[in-house]
Amino acid sequence: MKKVFRISILGLILLLVGDISLSAQSAADIVKKMDQVVYSPKNMKGKNKIILIDKNGKEEVREAIVNQLGNNKRLMRFTAPASQAGISVLSLPNDVMYLYLPAYGKERRIASSAKNQNFAGTDFCYDDMESVQFSDKYNSKMLSTEKDVFIIELTPKAKSDYSKLIIHINKEHYYNELIQYFDKAGNKFKEAHYHFTKVGNYWSASEIVMTDLKKNHTTKMQMYDVQYDTNLTDDDFTVRKLVE
Repeated sequence: MKKVFRISILGLILLLVGDISLSAQSAADIVKKMDQVVYSPKNMKGKNKIILIDKNGKEEVREAIVNQLGNNKRLMRFTAPASQAGISVLSLPNDVMYLYLPAYGKERRIASSAKNQNFAGTDFCYDDMESVQFSDKYNSKMLSTEKDVFIIELTPKAKSDYSKLIIHINKEHYYNELIQYFDKAGNKFKEAHYHFTKVGNYWSASEIVMTDLKKNHTTKMQMYDVQYDTNLTDDDFTVRKLVE
């Protein structure tokens, strides 16, 4: 009887371990599918309307262009208002980012330790602006599934100011609908809501609404005039292009 009991307990443990392993594998696969959806175009050109909203509801509007090549090169440049025009950020592979501020007349590389700083007064930090696949940057764990979304916890593979992210991924189309950000103390301090629309063969993030929950400040990024698979090349993502 004791032998049967021990075998039953062992079987239960193996079953639980198997379920945990399957859940982790499933989460990783889902995040990879999301990366494939988000980064499926060869390249992208678009315009970005950026609306900053303070705690009193006052709005400040900016304009920018965004170019993307593959899954690891991105250039964003402000075009309006005049006080912001020319401010640019370039994201390259291997954790390399550059910032150009026209007032100083030269670019500077952004240190990894400074990527938690907000970009040009928005609620997006430099880390959020980086062009890198989530599956490369985070480990994945399934938390739960709801009717329309998978809810997955992401923990950084390398040093980060985020202790974790919780991401909601659409079950049908595999794009992200919500990302919640947690600080080193484990407190949620900002969140981003995503709205995707179909542009040709691709799902495009037509609006991202990032809210800093501590400051009660919101940034809306609205993409328009999006073009995919254009003539962009590696030559369009250099430091020289950043300062043009």
